[in-house]
Amino acid sequence: MTRMRTVISVLASLIVAVTGQARAQSDAAQAAVVRRRVVLRAAHLVEPRTGKRVDNAVIVVDGDKVTSVTANGAVPAGATVIDLGDVTVLPGLIDVHTHLSGESHDYYTDLFRRSPIDAAVRAHIYAKRTLEAGFTTVRDVGAPELIDVALRNAINEGVVEGPRMLVATLPLSATGGHGDLNGFSPYIHFQQLSNIADGVDEVRKAVRTNIKYGADWIKVLASAGVLSEEESVGAPQYSQEELNAIVTEATTWGRKVAAHAHGAEAIKRATRAGVASIEHGGLIDEEGVRLMKEHGTFLVPDIYTDAYILEHGKEIGLPDKMIEKERLLRKAQNVNWRRAIAAGVKLAFGTDAGVYPHGTNAKQFKYLLELGLTPLQTIQMATSNAADLLGWSDKVGTLAPGAWADLIAVKGDPLSDVTVLERPSFVMKGGTVYRSAPAADSAGAR
Repeated sequence: MTRMRTVISVLASLIVAVTGQARAQSDAAQAAVVRRRVVLRAAHLVEPRTGKRVDNAVIVVDGDKVTSVTANGAVPAGATVIDLGDVTVLPGLIDVHTHLSGESHDYYTDLFRRSPIDAAVRAHIYAKRTLEAGFTTVRDVGAPELIDVALRNAINEGVVEGPRMLVATLPLSATGGHGDLNGFSPYIHFQQLSNIADGVDEVRKAVRTNIKYGADWIKVLASAGVLSEEESVGAPQYSQEELNAIVTEATTWGRKVAAHAHGAEAIKRATRAGVASIEHGGLIDEEGVRLMKEHGTFLVPDIYTDAYILEHGKEIGLPDKMIEKERLLRKAQNVNWRRAIAAGVKLAFGTDAGVYPHGTNAKQFKYLLELGLTPLQTIQMATSNAADLLGWSDKVGTLAPGAWADLIAVKGDPLSDVTVLERPSFVMKGGTVYRSAPAADSAGAR
């Protein structure tokens, strides 16, 4: 009995000690949060959703969240002050169409002489470049061998530096479609994961498989494309029934669908099915515009990628067939995109990063001006509009209190010269500074 009392006494002492230690650790953690209070001062700030400009801005960041944004505000006691000087602050930029697992260098070398292991080894470099370029959030819409899932997880765990990622893993493709290996001997095949799926049952299973392995979004290749060996650039490659099944299944699991679709019929089928966004959409017709407007479907026009392919396609070894498909597509895109803009179709900023070098995403802003958009509208595409598409309106694309402390600073006025977004001098994600260069350095050569 005495021995039992002794054991109980020892256990009680241990419980008290552990509880005390836990409280001490909790108090230390709370103190660390307070110590991480940062105040940013900047000459100007733009809140994209409203277009409101704040002069002599004071932004208070507690931990990883924005607490307040004021003009000439007071600095809380004990806060660390970062004076950014004569710059304009905006929310961190968002690219909703990236491929951080790869980058085009030489078409046949990339296709046949490099494996997914090569892609995985390089992916973190592309992620860091993207973040340092001011893109603090991306939607990555296709990667081999679940590289995007692993990269997202490593970023979230703080193992590597990169933007916040929402990932789609393997895009769904029909046999012989844009995601299949076409134009080669039937004896050439790769021993790797595949999402070639035909028919309602197969596409449903493909959606479930992607979600099982970590997909935040589902990507479907609803039409032919440029960088593949099909004859057409925009022919539909999934039936209405298959697309309906993909969206229905994704919705059941709480996921949205992004549809690669160049051609008019593929755009209409995907929109009727209920996809959240049409990627590319360069051959959209009047009926497609009407349907997208009715359904609230976002259009993601990747205009910079098209210009890059025409200018550098030969350098990166693209077959003549692909360059010619791009040339035909480019002739029609601006007219069709302007039609969608005039009708009030919602737009989000997506670039197809990876076709061109990662980290140069912001070059797309000046090309979007060709469509008759204002600088503010292009900034909204990459902030508030993109956040709406992602379902993260209260988290990113804004500097409202409670949002993540994701922000950039640029030298100059992006509302009059959108190219200044190509040269951020300061990048913060989640309250951590990832780029901080003297303003003079950031204003150098383009």
